[in-house]
Amino acid sequence: MTTTNLYKDFDFQLLNSPEFKEDAVREELISPILKSLGYKAFGHNRIVYSKTLSHPFVKIGSKKRQINIIPDYLFEINGKYSWVLDAKAPNENILSGDHIEQVYSYAIHPEIHADIFALCNGKEFAAFKKDKKEPLLFFQLSEIDQHWDEIQKLLSPDIFVSQQIVEESQVEYKKIDKKDFNYLERKSLPEIPVRKQAAKRHFGVHGYFTKQAWNIVQEYIKNYSKAGDTILDPFGGSGVTAIEALMTQRKAIHIDLNPLSVFMAGSLTTPIDFNLIAEEFEKIEKKFAKSLPQTDEEIKKVLQKYPHPNGNTLPKGSDVETVSELFSDKQLAQLAYLKHLINKVKDKNCKNSLLLSFSSTVTKINLTYHASKSRGINAGNAAAFAYYRYRMAKEPIELDVWASFNTKYKKLIKAKKEIEPLINSETIENLTIKKGTATDLSWIEKESIDYIYTDPPYGAKIPYLDLSTMWNAWLDLDVSQEDRNLEAIEGGMQNKTRDEYVDLLSLSITEMYRVLKFDRWMSFVFAHKNPHYWHAIVDTAEKAGFEYAGTVKQANGQTSFKKRQNPFSVLAGQLIINFVKKKTPKAIQRVNLGNDIYDLVLETIEAVIAQNDGATLEQINDELIMKGMEFGFLHVLSKEYKDLTPILMSEYDYEKKDEKFYIRKNMKFKTKIPLDMRIKYFLLSYLKRKETQGENPTTDDIILDIMPLLRNGITPENQTILIVLRTIAEEFEENKWHLKRDGQLDMIF
Repeated sequence: MTTTNLYKDFDFQLLNSPEFKEDAVREELISPILKSLGYKAFGHNRIVYSKTLSHPFVKIGSKKRQINIIPDYLFEINGKYSWVLDAKAPNENILSGDHIEQVYSYAIHPEIHADIFALCNGKEFAAFKKDKKEPLLFFQLSEIDQHWDEIQKLLSPDIFVSQQIVEESQVEYKKIDKKDFNYLERKSLPEIPVRKQAAKRHFGVHGYFTKQAWNIVQEYIKNYSKAGDTILDPFGGSGVTAIEALMTQRKAIHIDLNPLSVFMAGSLTTPIDFNLIAEEFEKIEKKFAKSLPQTDEEIKKVLQKYPHPNGNTLPKGSDVETVSELFSDKQLAQLAYLKHLINKVKDKNCKNSLLLSFSSTVTKINLTYHASKSRGINAGNAAAFAYYRYRMAKEPIELDVWASFNTKYKKLIKAKKEIEPLINSETIENLTIKKGTATDLSWIEKESIDYIYTDPPYGAKIPYLDLSTMWNAWLDLDVSQEDRNLEAIEGGMQNKTRDEYVDLLSLSITEMYRVLKFDRWMSFVFAHKNPHYWHAIVDTAEKAGFEYAGTVKQANGQTSFKKRQNPFSVLAGQLIINFVKKKTPKAIQRVNLGNDIYDLVLETIEAVIAQNDGATLEQINDELIMKGMEFGFLHVLSKEYKDLTPILMSEYDYEKKDEKFYIRKNMKFKTKIPLDMRIKYFLLSYLKRKETQGENPTTDDIILDIMPLLRNGITPENQTILIVLRTIAEEFEENKWHLKRDGQLDMIF
């Protein structure tokens, strides 16, 4: 039983005073309950005070004037009202009569639709379900500690979040589990707003080097598959794809060479007994506080007695040579003792869950921890996550070990409670987690996968196995030489070449093709400024048998520190390339560009600048990559334009304040491409993208969208655009357009 001690200093005799009225009930008695439950004035678990509503049924006077009703508290969870509460004076009845009817009218109001309503008069608290006459919960406030578990199970934000997840999943199941669900007719998604912090299951439990935004992954899974399908991520990372697959009632396969990835995904999703883990946590807390090593002598004894990383070699580029040097003796000793206590837990699932919180604690308890200058000392990160190398902090901050572990434990429990309605002992068999390589999926049956969403390593950006050394050492997770040989990266401790990386990535794509069913999709997330890698991906996918089906720009949350450090060598955001496996795939149509490639590169750059009133490196790079894929000239870009920075810096103005490139003052666009070719170039790209989205634009749509791309150059008349449009597209269905069919677009340039 959890004890709240909410009213330990409150004298309940005050309720008998006529001066103790409704406003005092709100301030002195209701506010502590709401705060303890986790409700706030702002955020995802929001209290809406005294919202004015029009009465849905009653109007007065001959002119039928509206009557306003005003509930004291509405509780909004993730944008949806979940319950309503009204305060009453201590002498008012909250179990029968007009007061109940009044709050009931709030709950059923068309703007609210809350299933639960409650009343509190300071002496008593009563909660009702709107379709039941008897209260779900009733107690004396003086005895609230005895009922706190019941209150949490009925009214805490986490409970409503779980209910929403189940409801959304059931709706999704009914919506897409139809016989007429046609995989081939799926359309590409537009860019999706990122909601990283809205899901406790992914935010705050354990850091990782890259994490796909959960809501983006979920939308892609729902778009390209249906409930009951099997989803594969052979570069599983932090487990977002697998978890979101299960949260949408699919089956999932999570594969990664990094044992840290496998441990994280397994420990987070494994069902636990919440009462048992709470008991084990309390035991560890008492023992840790009792024998916490503090003095030099105590620290020395603990380091001699309990295992800890000792001699594990760090990757090149690190400020020190071994893992143990990343910690002070005090940090090593306290972490070693905490790990020892966790390892004594007999229940495997509880132990691994606690070790996940321990591993997340290690992220903060080390000498590479860099505090955030703007958000405080507890809002920083380990250097391996922030800088992609083991960089010692100039001014090390030694945070309290137990306070950090306690915070991580609480976040873990919230995450597990959030996923429990859909990831539990009955559904966990739908998840397969395997330490392995994407280059060998031989253990997966041919044509058995319904959808692949994956985010592979981006060349030389992040050597995952190297950078995971600190966590793998503490968790006693082994990384073999074979693992390092198979890791699809460039550089790293193995000094892999670009060709070796491309070969491994290509082999992975070939394996993904083999296991995917026909008429199914693969979404391939990638971010790199060198067109060579994009060409390798698309070329390999086509050779394997995939049909290219369009690319979407997609932000992935906040700009990384690495990006802020290196604005020209690191890209923010990413592109998602979609492929479909067909029995008769169409190849990307290679447009004959002749000697005009340089002009088309400049044309694209200048169009992006014109369209956006200045363009970032990401906007320019993304558009060129997408154009290269659409027109089949990635191979040319990969040879001639590996780095756009020299062209951009020499031909355009760069403003540091907004990190954008601009046309130089008093200068016109540099391209000399004939007007009809410029229009064709942009019309083709525009219509191809609309086609992947399942849209057929009107003449007005086309003109309004194309005109901004040609701004500041020779701007054509509407009639000129229409003349060019008729050479590459066909009009149908009341002024709608689509590209001419296969074979009709050859040699348009």
